[in-house]
Amino acid sequence: MREIARRAKVSTATVSRTINGVPSVTPHLAKRIWKIVEEVGYYPDTQARGLVSGRSRTFGLIVSEITNPFFPEIVQVLENIAVQHNYEILVSSTVHDPERMKHSVRRMIERRVEGVAVMTFGMEEALLDDFKFRNIPLVFVDVGPGMSRVSNIRVDYLNGLRHAVQHLAALRHTKIAFVSGPLALRSAVARREAFLHSMEEIQLSVSPEFLIEGNHTMEGGVAAMEQLLQLPERPTAVVCSNDMTAIGVMRKSHEYGLKVPDDISIVGFDDIRLSEFIIPALTTVQMSQAELARLAFQALYKEVQRKTPAPRGTEYVLVTKLVQRDSTGIAPDAKGTGRNGHKTALL
Repeated sequence: MREIARRAKVSTATVSRTINGVPSVTPHLAKRIWKIVEEVGYYPDTQARGLVSGRSRTFGLIVSEITNPFFPEIVQVLENIAVQHNYEILVSSTVHDPERMKHSVRRMIERRVEGVAVMTFGMEEALLDDFKFRNIPLVFVDVGPGMSRVSNIRVDYLNGLRHAVQHLAALRHTKIAFVSGPLALRSAVARREAFLHSMEEIQLSVSPEFLIEGNHTMEGGVAAMEQLLQLPERPTAVVCSNDMTAIGVMRKSHEYGLKVPDDISIVGFDDIRLSEFIIPALTTVQMSQAELARLAFQALYKEVQRKTPAPRGTEYVLVTKLVQRDSTGIAPDAKGTGRNGHKTALL
């Protein structure tokens, strides 16, 4: 800054005011100073400025595992929005490890983040004490407690899963299985309950053996399908708690010699980008990662602007919807059968 001041023949205070956008510097002088700033390649020390101003202009994002295709789009969209608002995003992945979680929290606090979006799905409550003690705004998905400085994005799982079940029922499926995520996760329980409620609404029963607990991975989907294939009466359709599980179910079905959707229909959940490009393209319930990222940034940005925080926090709603593709078709035991049970010609 002293070099810039020397070249511009002004004081370092004037350079500082120019760089920090203080309006007392005349436009003509500011233009001359900025030209020299570019010539010398000067970059302000944002951490030092943050210590002075008390603002880091950084939001934290904690995710479960960055390798899961569900998260990269969230990171990308959140970063795009942040740049538009002159913010940075500090990303940390916990890999479902409590020690990594502690490290993530420490990094966020050391970097003086102004707010944190928590998308770990299973380790959320462990974060509350450290961040709340420092009055740092938080945003959770589904599990945010009703308290000051905490926002909650509630996912409407029922809307999308209801349409998925009704879609399969319209294709004359009655033997529908569901592969959940780990039932230790509230989000996995919520999706399972939404599926059961949707089945009950149209008076379709669910055999207990058709309810399989998975782990939200492709390997978990393979293992779940292995269980279903061993049943005396197999399902004609499988609804999965996420797309990674559905891809695993599809893989095992192919290995077993079943054709999708001729022999079995498969529905995923999340609508990750990969689901559109596998063969056959996956019918899935869309939980828009872009919208989730937008709501998360909006929640944090509004919270840091508030002079008086809402005493019970703020809730946002993310609506899900069915995206029909090629992995669902008419039930194999209903092909060629009319509504009255008689055979009909299929064109």
